[in-house]
Amino acid sequence: LYIISYFVNTSNNKFIWEDEMKLFKRFLIIFILFLSYTFICAFSYASSVSSDISDNVFRLHIIANSDSEEDQNLKLVVRDNIINYMKEISSDISTKEEAIDIISSHLTEFHYIATQTIKDAGYDYSVKLNIGKFDFPTKEYGDISLPAGIYDALRIEIGEAKGHNWWCVMFPTLCFVDVSSGSLDDD
Repeated sequence: LYIISYFVNTSNNKFIWEDEMKLFKRFLIIFILFLSYTFICAFSYASSVSSDISDNVFRLHIIANSDSEEDQNLKLVVRDNIINYMKEISSDISTKEEAIDIISSHLTEFHYIATQTIKDAGYDYSVKLNIGKFDFPTKEYGDISLPAGIYDALRIEIGEAKGHNWWCVMFPTLCFVDVSSGSLDDD
């Protein structure tokens, strides 16, 4: 109220009001520029970190035929067998490129392992394997956080591939067998 009465009781209201408005506009412009700068810097930093991580990570992504309990359990058995085989052939890998090369050269074996695991469980689902770039959401494993982004991955699609999926990091080796922390929502 004091501020309002000050403007009302001043004989030079028009000049004071204009000066105050000019000052307010300047402040507002500086504030908006500062917010824009802060947002751009934060976005640039996040993009840089995300890009750096995705440039050094290779992921495994397995999608179940459906959300039935049987298909979800089958996906986990396929996962275990794929990870065990990967451990056998990749003990000396030191770069993502080496991981991709080894996986590419053993794609037939990966396909066989997945197909045989499915047959041994009494199913006749098809298996589709792709190595490529895929979009992943942010995922946290305790202290480790992988930002959302496009990552190189081995994707294994079981049957119709309409079920919940599971994924981990094949290189560097961060494949967790804990399904609750490796489950990925389809959203």
